[in-house]
Amino acid sequence: MTTTENTGASPLDVEINALQGGSAGLSQYAGKVVLVVNVASKCGLTPQYSGLERLQERYAERGFTVLGVPCNQFMGQEPGSAEEIAEFCSATYGVTFPMTEKVEVNGEGRHPLYERLTGFADAEGHSGDIRWNFEKFLIGRDGTVVARFAPQTEPEAAEVVTAVEGQLAG
Repeated sequence: MTTTENTGASPLDVEINALQGGSAGLSQYAGKVVLVVNVASKCGLTPQYSGLERLQERYAERGFTVLGVPCNQFMGQEPGSAEEIAEFCSATYGVTFPMTEKVEVNGEGRHPLYERLTGFADAEGHSGDIRWNFEKFLIGRDGTVVARFAPQTEPEAAEVVTAVEGQLAG
């Protein structure tokens, strides 16, 4: 895993709203392991919701959560309203993990959460802009980014599972 400079500002210190209103309260995840994923309902990678939900079910009792962050910046693949997104995720994939409001992950309107995440490089050395839907960031119990995974990396890929288990054991 490649690291980058640590600004000392945890992504969990950022304010963001929940998908269906009110604060998502990221501070509630302090001391937990969090996999932050920018998600979309109409993407070729959308079936990754199934693997994300299986990770949630497998590790939730050990202090882990997936955090879905809807984004419509990649070919308009998340056009729905909050209600439509919630219904799709629940009905199609049985999603139980928390979801935030729809945000921008790149450009001038980039949400502060992604300002803090995108400086971290993945194993291939990519840092900066999010490349596509379903890019994944693993945040350790101490609130720092510890891993970044490309959009095409399946949620249950060995490198993701190993990283999650390593953080849960630590």
